[in-house]
Amino acid sequence: MASSSQGRILLSVTGYNPRRWLELLSGEREVVLEPEGAEDPSIHFAVVWKHPHGVLSRLPNLKVIFSVGAGVDHIFADPTLPDVPIVRVVADNLTQYMTEYVVWRVLDHHRQGIAYRAQQPRKVWFEPPQPPATDISVGIMGLGQLGRASAKALLALGYRVNGWTRTPQATDGVTGFSGQDGLADFLAATDILVVLLPHTPATEGIIDHALLSGLRRDNALGGAILINAGRGKLQKEADILRALDDGTLKEASLDVFEVEPLPEPSPLWTHPRIFVTPHAAATSDPAYLAPPMLEQMARFERGEPLQNLVNRDAGY
Repeated sequence: MASSSQGRILLSVTGYNPRRWLELLSGEREVVLEPEGAEDPSIHFAVVWKHPHGVLSRLPNLKVIFSVGAGVDHIFADPTLPDVPIVRVVADNLTQYMTEYVVWRVLDHHRQGIAYRAQQPRKVWFEPPQPPATDISVGIMGLGQLGRASAKALLALGYRVNGWTRTPQATDGVTGFSGQDGLADFLAATDILVVLLPHTPATEGIIDHALLSGLRRDNALGGAILINAGRGKLQKEADILRALDDGTLKEASLDVFEVEPLPEPSPLWTHPRIFVTPHAAATSDPAYLAPPMLEQMARFERGEPLQNLVNRDAGY
């Protein structure tokens, strides 16, 4: 039962029905979908996804903003964003979902899934080369919680794993590269590129033809492969198509796109060597994500430090 002494929550989401979030958050606190009046001093917390710009700046007693998805670029897109702490969502099931997706796509490309699916309608009985995982190097751009968990799972399967981060970071079993100075060496040692970076001004459009050209093409797979499960604004889709057509890339799996939903006329839908999923790699399940948010709110009111805070300077 919500306490009258607690600050209220503004639940402000667009793009899907907030009913389940409303049910779970309302079990412990009063939740509203719209502020009351021009300013609403009763709201202390905001749980948001692509909220209407300007709504948060009208909350004079707002203490903390929570994102219901792994990305926070939708929050920074608000030019009137108030200067209060932002908490990114972290939950075991979100990490599990992303790890499953990365392993699935790596295995599918490794074990020639696209080739087999093309053969089946033609009733072709042919076994393409099947190199062992130990002959394949997977490079992960972004070693946050999702990247580290994915790396651990891939290492357990026998893959060699490289990691690239903005600043130096040590991860068990992963060969680390960092910064602009380490990017070329990272790409040259990578057969399958997995992108799990956040979207920031520094990473926007980073997946371009120049970057893809740096990947190792002379490898056991017969070409370089891209998997992007990070953010759609990281990639230049025209460059990905060019890379596939000129042999820079062999195949790609894309879960995120420059415009979502992916427009029907997009050639990505029908390209024979692209596997498309509808931003489904790591679904935000409110049953797992709402309880940690509520606990963080209670911790904050007890004077305890917030966890998983977003670095405003870095943008994630």
